[in-house]
Amino acid sequence: MKNTLILFTFIFLFSFTTQGQGLLTEKNNFTHQDTLRGTITPEREWWDLTYYHLDVKIAPETKSISGKNTIQYKVLKPYAEMQIDLQEPLKITKVVQNGEELNVRNDGNAHFITLTEAQKKGSIQFIDVYYEGQPKEAVRAPWDGGFTWSEDKNGIPFIATSCQGLGASVWWPNKDHMYDEVDSMLISVNVPKNLTNVSNGKLRSTEKHSDNTVTSNWFVSNPINNYGVNVNIGDYVHFSEVYEGEKGPLDMDYYVLRDNLVRAKNHFKDAPRMIEAFEHWFGPYPFYEDGFKLVEVPYLGMEHQSSVTYGNQYKKGYLGNDITGSGWGLKFDFIIIHESGHEWFANNITYKDMADMWIHESFTNYSESLFVDFFYGKEASSEYVIGSRKNIRNDSPIIGSYNVNKEGSGDMYAKGGNMLHTLRQLIEDDEKWRQILRGLNKTFYHQTVTTKQIEDYLSEHSGIDLTAFFNQYLRDIRIPTLEYIIENNELKYRWINIVSNFDMPIQVTFDDKKQWIYPNAEWKLTPIEGDTIEVDPNFYIEIKKL
Repeated sequence: MKNTLILFTFIFLFSFTTQGQGLLTEKNNFTHQDTLRGTITPEREWWDLTYYHLDVKIAPETKSISGKNTIQYKVLKPYAEMQIDLQEPLKITKVVQNGEELNVRNDGNAHFITLTEAQKKGSIQFIDVYYEGQPKEAVRAPWDGGFTWSEDKNGIPFIATSCQGLGASVWWPNKDHMYDEVDSMLISVNVPKNLTNVSNGKLRSTEKHSDNTVTSNWFVSNPINNYGVNVNIGDYVHFSEVYEGEKGPLDMDYYVLRDNLVRAKNHFKDAPRMIEAFEHWFGPYPFYEDGFKLVEVPYLGMEHQSSVTYGNQYKKGYLGNDITGSGWGLKFDFIIIHESGHEWFANNITYKDMADMWIHESFTNYSESLFVDFFYGKEASSEYVIGSRKNIRNDSPIIGSYNVNKEGSGDMYAKGGNMLHTLRQLIEDDEKWRQILRGLNKTFYHQTVTTKQIEDYLSEHSGIDLTAFFNQYLRDIRIPTLEYIIENNELKYRWINIVSNFDMPIQVTFDDKKQWIYPNAEWKLTPIEGDTIEVDPNFYIEIKKL
């Protein structure tokens, strides 16, 4: 971007108010609506999503949408009321089950449907939710979310959705909580015939209508999180290639504005490079059945599953800038690499509660450096990670507030990436670290998870009790500080600014050799011949010499 603030926030733009030291408690005035949005309510927990058919008509001339979502679900236990979410100003016009129109009780953006037929445990049921209106328009997509209604330079409509955080219910009715991903989905989008819609998954069919419109039917055969569902509409042209990956041939499709076809064919070469690097580090691309797409959009970009959106202006780095200052950030297109990294961490492994958004963003931030590592080497990767530290604020904890749809600090990006880079140093064995990352994606394949599950996995498979490590970096804003003094041929050292039981070892160089020291909160002594030490900069810590 064009100013320092935007460079600082790059792919995130959040507002944080909590300051201070130590483990912090956020002081937020959460509302009833926050609780309805962020909690697994009784009206949600009794049924399990199995299938959506979202059938929607997009009218660019009026900036309006209308249609229905057919929701298939399995009854986990009998209950008579169902919560469906749809945000104002959109309106649910009717809800039908088995031909009967049902009563809907509205509570802000949550809508409670009274079911008249018995919901028998184990049965598969359908419900049709009809809706219409002018959806919220995104002012600064993708950060504030909603519809982006724009035009390309030829005056042709150029439209896209983005809704992370705000929620998919900003444009279509659904069970808008991350814990329950739908197993599969059909997305049918009707647009004027001069336009093309691109959504998630594979294009199943296209239907032309007598009213000069066309409907595209996209089928997603894998589980998908709600905010990953998207529509992208414009004067698109298409090209493709097949990548021979770990699980066989992977269809890679690209949809760009007509005038950008030539430069896209050259610039999008970063996409197969991304697959090569990330399959090495994380395991097979998680959605072979649905393919991989890059779709040009009128905003910066987003990690929509199997339909990654792109708006980085065909520039290397982040809009032509290296956000790390290391030089390595200009070796690749930031949006292609970062947003595609989310296919593993966000779309394959998905948080259950937004408070655990670090699972998406810390690993994906770190994936950028692993891309650098794969093509340019470990030293280059380290320089990239270390360079990103200037973007860390340490203003509030990385983990947010639970059950109210509230993410933590934007430090989940650069600080989270540096936390993982530090963990790599503790593990020492790079192949073991790679197998841990691949194991995460295999163990939690197509699952929604909690922070505890990820922490426990990393502790178990690293062979290190990482309880205090994660408390320090995820739940505290202080940077652990190595305090030391050298006198009388002794190195005296300890940790300060730490949580209870923090005792992370680090590598230092003195007496002409690299060696481990094992500080904790108490002073320790080690013989030393010289009067200087050098601390390995790959550990995200601060140093205080007395």
